[in-house]
Amino acid sequence: MIHDVLIIGSSFAGLAAAMPLSRARRKVLLVDAAQPRNRFATASHGFLGQDGVAPAEIMARGRQELAAYPTFRMREGLVEKVEGEIDDFRITLADGRQERGRRLILATGISDELPSIPGLRPRWGQTVVHCPYCHGYELAGRPLGVLASGPGSDMKALLVADWGPATLFTQAAFQPEPEMATRLKARGVTVEESPIVELLGPEPALEAARLADGRVIALGGLFVAPRTHMASPLALHLGCRLSDGMTGPHIEVDNWKKTSVPGVYAAGDAAAPMHSAPLAVAAGMLAGVGAHQSLL
Repeated sequence: MIHDVLIIGSSFAGLAAAMPLSRARRKVLLVDAAQPRNRFATASHGFLGQDGVAPAEIMARGRQELAAYPTFRMREGLVEKVEGEIDDFRITLADGRQERGRRLILATGISDELPSIPGLRPRWGQTVVHCPYCHGYELAGRPLGVLASGPGSDMKALLVADWGPATLFTQAAFQPEPEMATRLKARGVTVEESPIVELLGPEPALEAARLADGRVIALGGLFVAPRTHMASPLALHLGCRLSDGMTGPHIEVDNWKKTSVPGVYAAGDAAAPMHSAPLAVAAGMLAGVGAHQSLL
């Protein structure tokens, strides 16, 4: 059997891509390895109509909705190999099973390379987070920190100050320019040059940070910008062109999420420099419509 579209990845972008295709009565197979980037978060925020709902619950409901369409199928498994070309793509799963499709949508996501600070990883997605728009409201009023990773970290510190008293930990990564230092001071942001060496408090809560000079500073939330990597090598295997973003590479796509490889589309965090659930859903919808129109 050859499907109209194979979708790899069933987080927000993959599920959203499947919806217009299923409603167009196209044969869709969605394959998922059950390792979404958002598995560390207990709630999704800033997502209209889903604010405060667990990502796993949103995805479960999406799968339930798609299951009502008779041309939609879902299969669990890790896709290890993809080959072929437009109108005849072939994927091979870890258990050896193979599937074929005329079009391919990559919603494979990214993985986060977290700073190697003791106590940071167990708090990831709870009190150590990446996006103030996604998590700032829940951390508001506490002493907040921004862990510098390079240029742009000072701008994030200016932003985070809207949610609580903020400290920019430079971590020897960079120093704010004089003009920016003036802006930070005007916003009440403290610039701390002694690096954080450990996060303290009962996990996943955060109470303080220990600095390299021995001081302990009260801290209720920490914003970081982890380096990101492709969660799957499939885009590279296919030869999709990549671009460098602020945190890592992402797949180049056009307005309809078409990649540089004919017949291959990409959506979600793997194909965007900015990451959020609503953006992933919007991109998935566009990829699904783009792939459908290419089949006409």
